[in-house]
Amino acid sequence: MLKVLVVDDDQGLRLSVKSALAVTERFSVDEAFDGINALEKIKAGTTKYDVVILDVDMPRLNGLQTLRQIKEFDPGIIVIVMTAHATLNDAVLAVKDGAFNYLSKPVSSDDLLALIDKAVNAHALISNIAASAPVMVEAGKKIIGHTSQMQKVFNIIHRLAKVDTPVLIRGASGTGKELVAKAIHYNSARKDEKFVAINCSAIPENLFESELFGHEKGSFTGADQRKIGKFQFAEGGTLFLDEVGDMPQLMQVKILRVLQEKLFTPVGSNREFPANVRIIAATNRPLEEMIKAGSFREDLFYRLNVVPIFLPALAERKEDMDHMVNIFIKKFNQAHGKRINGITADAVAVLKKHTWPGNIRELENVIEHSFVLENSNLITLASLPESLLIATGTSLVEAPSPQETAVNLVSAGLANAADAHIHMEVAEEENDEADLDVSGLNIDAHSLDFNAQKEAFEKEFIIKALKTFKGRINQTALHANIPKKTLLRKIEKYGINARDYC
Repeated sequence: MLKVLVVDDDQGLRLSVKSALAVTERFSVDEAFDGINALEKIKAGTTKYDVVILDVDMPRLNGLQTLRQIKEFDPGIIVIVMTAHATLNDAVLAVKDGAFNYLSKPVSSDDLLALIDKAVNAHALISNIAASAPVMVEAGKKIIGHTSQMQKVFNIIHRLAKVDTPVLIRGASGTGKELVAKAIHYNSARKDEKFVAINCSAIPENLFESELFGHEKGSFTGADQRKIGKFQFAEGGTLFLDEVGDMPQLMQVKILRVLQEKLFTPVGSNREFPANVRIIAATNRPLEEMIKAGSFREDLFYRLNVVPIFLPALAERKEDMDHMVNIFIKKFNQAHGKRINGITADAVAVLKKHTWPGNIRELENVIEHSFVLENSNLITLASLPESLLIATGTSLVEAPSPQETAVNLVSAGLANAADAHIHMEVAEEENDEADLDVSGLNIDAHSLDFNAQKEAFEKEFIIKALKTFKGRINQTALHANIPKKTLLRKIEKYGINARDYC
């Protein structure tokens, strides 16, 4: 439920807004009669407000002054400004100072609900990129704040939303560069316009200029009609140049001109078009070394590097692993309709042993893989990908469950099959919720043939393991702690058909 604070000196208007929000059970609404009263409630800390709906024209402390103090106290609070026509200019200033947007009085309930939804979705992007832990550098100083990780992220986005300068996002592949770019765009003054992404490494060099600037009909072979380029398509919005380090040098010159003069010319045209577009670029390449080698223009680097953001590799910040895993668990609970509450300590320990060459993208894939396989309400070691367990040198034998202990005893060759039966019964008593419900064998005292009993137990165990893992050989071998070659050999020996258990 979203906590909303409605701030206006007009009691009738407060009631009107409160009534508009009452049509849904998504909101818990408080009121404040002016800016000072609002700040008192916000700073008291008894309620953590998600959204503040704020009037501009109020006594004691007006809306603009209140907004600035709210953002200084907590940049993560969404502020929506209400304004009369006479104070419209103040509302525009409020957006520049960090308000998400403004509504004109009288406030339409449909417009208000739609704007709150849009604001919440935009700020959800910031919540997601908290996992990326961006660090902004300005005038040679790192701006990271002294508060929580989320607060740092909100501060960075809040600062970037107030300016229109280029941003350069740097980090290895999979660290979330495009996610950061989207969060900047959807929380900036350009939020209502397009966000257009283009991957510079995926465009053939001979088509690059046409892709960015467009072309006129007949300007080259195959140009049978006029085409609008990405700059024109993104007019008024944001153009995200991903992998800008892979841009051909000829295009680097032309991009530099657009940044300097705010003009571009389509291929085959004599007309210049204005470029009202904010540029956000990203790269995983060492641009400084490329400048020395002459493969990247120094002047373009300085044009793009006005506000750099660095995304560290996941291997450098494993202390944030728990936080990131929780973000992905929440995401996949919604996507897959599950109710997984967390992850076991031994599974987290394995995640922290991994080197994560694919960074956050790889971690996200691992968590989704576990969601597909996990049957309990916690992600366990057994549901992690086999490739991850192998890469970290982890074996499920390292921390055997009571059942696995029984399996190991059998695979090692017990001196007496009756002992295996006893161990299995103990395992079942200690873990009633176990995935593998293996019942013991009824051994006839007059038929104490070791080999016969051992083979009967093996066959029953393998059948029940295959049933549990729906006939999947790899999963059965991994989770039942049987080498795959051994499992296949036993399946053939006992005439078992794994497909019967799919």
